[in-house]
Amino acid sequence: MMSDIASSLNPAPTAEEWQRARTRLDKLWQRGTDFLGTPYAILAGAMSWVSERHLVSAISNAGGFGVIACGAMEPARLAEEIAATRALTDRPFGVNLITMHPKLDELVQVCLDAKVGHIVLAGGIPPSSAIKAAKDGGAKVIGFAPALVLAKRLIKMGVDALVIEGAEAGGHIGHVSLTVLAQEILPHIQNVPVFVAGGLGRGDALVSYLEQGAAGGQFGTRFAAAEESIAHENFKKAFVRANARDATTSVQLDERFPVIPVRAISNEGGRKFVAHQADVIRRFQAGELTREEAQLEIEHFWAGALRRAVIDGDVEEGSVMAGQSVGMVKAVQPVAQIIADLIDQAVIALIRQQRRMDADG
Repeated sequence: MMSDIASSLNPAPTAEEWQRARTRLDKLWQRGTDFLGTPYAILAGAMSWVSERHLVSAISNAGGFGVIACGAMEPARLAEEIAATRALTDRPFGVNLITMHPKLDELVQVCLDAKVGHIVLAGGIPPSSAIKAAKDGGAKVIGFAPALVLAKRLIKMGVDALVIEGAEAGGHIGHVSLTVLAQEILPHIQNVPVFVAGGLGRGDALVSYLEQGAAGGQFGTRFAAAEESIAHENFKKAFVRANARDATTSVQLDERFPVIPVRAISNEGGRKFVAHQADVIRRFQAGELTREEAQLEIEHFWAGALRRAVIDGDVEEGSVMAGQSVGMVKAVQPVAQIIADLIDQAVIALIRQQRRMDADG
């Protein structure tokens, strides 16, 4: 069915044009939908404190693929969240596990015991034992590849699919944009599905990557401010107000004290973090702190900051993690509407493409 978004086309698309483009979209992302077991190859980014039962089930129920963010959960807590999500949806969903978690093996087993079909291993190169355990238990494994050499390594280790995430994304990020990663990786990886991520906010943008060989796209920021998201009203309002340029990466003042790059909406907390680093570096240079103590003081600044923003609504002192696509979040919408809009945008892009081809003879 054509939506209000179709009014951007002049003349309006015919039913035949719409169906032809919709069929084309299904073919473009069929590898992704087959892998995920969903109508749409729209993979949800796993966001700590946000990607829990309500948002995950809403995304899966709307035809996308929701992903629980395990984060620092203990095994029993993860089992509870999986069960609660399954009570809200009978559609496929996955679980994102952080490879640095001290109980990674137990968490993998929790997923297998709960018959979770897809396990996403994030936050570094996953151990071979975790990949093997997941696959032996019947789950499909998704890994993150920030470079072609790592993509090839992960495939040799046995992962079933890859996500390539550009620096435009929110939260913890790499250093390379999606436009570059796509050019580096997509032409050379055909043996596993590759999902693109980072800065995606529209369906027409996704189409361009599908045509380059991507199997689907991962969206995070668009869903963080959805109606079904448990994020605080202040958090969602910050997303609606923000422009793309407001989502900036954390500042590192001294290479001796590395700061993990995180993209979030600029606020007072970010400005205080810069001042905090300067003070810690001054104290280190004065001999008041050892190098290890100084590094810990810098790292501890943001402890609990994401929860303060998402759950408590402190968007001034907390960490309001968001990708640069936050500038495309214009309102708090239901998940089903967000996904419908993404699909309509993709279909319209394909109609425009076909019209250009027809006009050229």
